[in-house]
Amino acid sequence: MTLPPAASVHQASGCFYQRWRSLNDWLRDLEQFWRPIPFMEPVPGWCHRYPELAGWFQSLPDSECDHWENHLPELAERVAEVVPGLAHYSAFLALPRFASAPEGHQAALTEASAVDMPGRKRLQAGAFAAAVAPLKWPVLDWCCGKGHLSRTLVRQGTDQVLGLEWDPELVEDGNRLALHYGDPVTLVRQDVLAEDLVLPPGHHGVALHACGDLHRQLMRRGAARGLPRLSLSPCCYHLTAHSRYRLQARKTREYGGALTLERNDMRLAVQETVTAPERVREQTERVSVWRLGFDALQRHLTGRQDYLPVPSHPARLNSGNVELFCRWAAEKKGLNLPSGVDWELWQARGQARHRQVRRHELMRHLFRRPLELWLVLDYAVFLEEQGYRVRLGTFCDRQLTPRNLLLDAFLA
Repeated sequence: MTLPPAASVHQASGCFYQRWRSLNDWLRDLEQFWRPIPFMEPVPGWCHRYPELAGWFQSLPDSECDHWENHLPELAERVAEVVPGLAHYSAFLALPRFASAPEGHQAALTEASAVDMPGRKRLQAGAFAAAVAPLKWPVLDWCCGKGHLSRTLVRQGTDQVLGLEWDPELVEDGNRLALHYGDPVTLVRQDVLAEDLVLPPGHHGVALHACGDLHRQLMRRGAARGLPRLSLSPCCYHLTAHSRYRLQARKTREYGGALTLERNDMRLAVQETVTAPERVREQTERVSVWRLGFDALQRHLTGRQDYLPVPSHPARLNSGNVELFCRWAAEKKGLNLPSGVDWELWQARGQARHRQVRRHELMRHLFRRPLELWLVLDYAVFLEEQGYRVRLGTFCDRQLTPRNLLLDAFLA
């Protein structure tokens, strides 16, 4: 397999398409490892085709699961002994870094001026600002919230920032902060998905972690308006009005072997969480055990072997137990529970399934970043087709945020 060069500053026209196509074909060849969802499918098909590999995953103690989860390129090297296609893993993911950590810290707001802004968000905004500096045009901050990024960017050379935000309370708070600190930032209430939205000309559109259709809207509307520069760090690709991903670029749509991604496939691309507090992680694991215990129970009672989706649970259940959760879930799904259910048994079944799921998900998690890159490379090809010179890289370490990709496009 011939691998195109890693994305670099202002690649020659066509390189992003070649890279997208190579990654697309690689993902298609290996889709048996990332299509099945272990939470829904107790034994993914690859376990039968590679029993020794499945056995190795099942034998891993929890500490090694933690290690491999945080060292996926090394896991790919290990699994490549059995699945040779994974030997290309690191080559597909290679990207340049656009700002160093010290540069990001220097560009961030001071702690004293970062009112209502968590420290991690402050550093993310600083890293993004450093990566897009210097600024030449007035800035349009898309889905700006309270304007924390806007206020960070005014320190990078621009003398005007216009922020668009749907929530009127955030707009009010952001304008108050800008006035207090004397920042040339103006926030206005705006539904960025509105059909009649007209973007101001001559602006540099930026979006830090705008979700799904929101960042795609900036990309499409900004290109149609001819904005001179667009800088996006995408997030939550699965938050879309469509059940399947719609390829953005003409070239990628016309490629006969293009993957079809469902919403769950797109969700996989953003499953990595290196920033969640320990309390949140423990709660998430506890509820996952209950959900898997209920799934095992419903399969036993109904004789069905399909996963039964259960809606989001109310917060009051977080402090409960497996019985309370299962009774709530059964009511939601119209399932009659018999008397005398052995709740300890189904708690144990849930724990066993959770252990199994965690190990099978290690294999699937290898494809989180490749799927995200497949999506963003499609964006890059689209922007090239609109006449932009494009660079693609990262703006910070993944420990600061796993959503650290930066797509930066300049109108040629």
